[in-house]
Amino acid sequence: MATIDLRNTVKEYVDTADIRLLKMIKALAESYQKDEQELILDEEQYKMIDRRREAHLRGESKSLTWEQVKRNARNAG
Repeated sequence: MATIDLRNTVKEYVDTADIRLLKMIKALAESYQKDEQELILDEEQYKMIDRRREAHLRGESKSLTWEQVKRNARNAG
């Protein structure tokens, strides 16, 4: 189903919805907005990522090979 068709179908549901369905749609939309907002990094978080990346590129941070990661995961239990 194309986006425009889906949007029109949802609008039809909203136009004929009772209060219960409208409340559910509102809760779903608010939850979606909250999830989207949580995915946004602020400026300080971007700076921290940049600092860590630069340290990694200079060889100043600890890193593991994929084999070491798998071995550590197996031994963790």
